[in-house]
Amino acid sequence: MIANPESFSAHRSILITGCSSGIGLSAAHIMRGRNWRVFPTARSQADVDGLSDLGFEAFRLDYEDPDSIEATASEVLQRTDGALSAVFNNGAYAVPGALEDLPTEALRSLFEANFIGWHDLTRRLVPSMRANGSGRIVQCSSVLGFVALKYRGAYTASKFALEAYSDTLRQELKGTGIHVSLIEPGPIDTRFTQNALANFQRWIGEDGLQASRHRKTYEKRRIRMEAGEPGPFKLPPEAVVKRLVHAVEANRPKARYHVTIPTTVMAVAKRVLPTSLLDRFCIWAADGEE
Repeated sequence: MIANPESFSAHRSILITGCSSGIGLSAAHIMRGRNWRVFPTARSQADVDGLSDLGFEAFRLDYEDPDSIEATASEVLQRTDGALSAVFNNGAYAVPGALEDLPTEALRSLFEANFIGWHDLTRRLVPSMRANGSGRIVQCSSVLGFVALKYRGAYTASKFALEAYSDTLRQELKGTGIHVSLIEPGPIDTRFTQNALANFQRWIGEDGLQASRHRKTYEKRRIRMEAGEPGPFKLPPEAVVKRLVHAVEANRPKARYHVTIPTTVMAVAKRVLPTSLLDRFCIWAADGEE
């Protein structure tokens, strides 16, 4: 059961990362509308200034910048008198491409942003939640956190790591009053694809594309990405925020929340198909996007 948002007082607070656009920005607005004190973050100072202009207590946080993580966690805990209610780890990006074509430094940077930085922030907040006997840690994972698709290996690996991390953390915090939840979206209408295309150009680029054994696939996928990866199952960011609301307000939050039809289909396939058939199904799904 979810309480009426009018019943919440100003001390109900949430730190949300990745709020420059998309899921994070939508979450910031909706949670504020539900009478939560919202601390949104973004990587660029320009986006932070924009959030501040909207009346938010905004901070610059870049998961690849440990100093920004430390500064934000410290300031938020100070402003909430050590009683932050929830954190929504959301900021992440993809570097598309075949694993054999991805430079090691690309994976290192991606894991810093998609996983290591999340751990850094989370562990700075857990002690205060333990002291208060309550807290909600919500992780924005992905359908690619439990199934793998071609040419998404770097992002998929980071989300698989996040899922294992979150399951372990949930077990370790059992009985403390701190709940850990994973939200697993499929296709969501955000700038994720545009950012992924920019990362492809950065780490593989035209020279890498021409030299790759996967050149023809890259060319097809680039055209699709430039068009925003249209599809019938893509949902707006609010579909994810709906699950966030339940995860932080329900008396008994779920460990996992599936968002979009593809996520539900893949979850069923993962459960019932042997590995060989699941591989075929995933290859078919990936090929269908070319």
